[in-house]
Amino acid sequence: MRGGGNMQQMMKQMQKMQKKMAEEQEKLKDEKVEGSAGGGMVKVVVTGHKEVVDVVIDEEAVDPDDVEMLQDLVLAATNEAMNKADELTSERLGKHTKGLNIPGM
Repeated sequence: MRGGGNMQQMMKQMQKMQKKMAEEQEKLKDEKVEGSAGGGMVKVVVTGHKEVVDVVIDEEAVDPDDVEMLQDLVLAATNEAMNKADELTSERLGKHTKGLNIPGM
């Protein structure tokens, strides 16, 4: 029965970690990161939950004869913002999983 106490302690630690991670995930929905492209002519803001909340396009980026360039800029800014959201999530949740080998963290 000696190992039973260790198992209970481990379960308590896991529950505590899960609670902290849930709290961090809740906070992430209010955190915002920005991606930009074209020297800042296109900016995309996303939350830590990867919800796009703002897109700003400088009027200089709008050329009716080159719509593809604007599309590329929006795509690049969005991808950058999403990557930053991933980094933020890894940073925030990673501190609670330090030392554990959890796929995707």
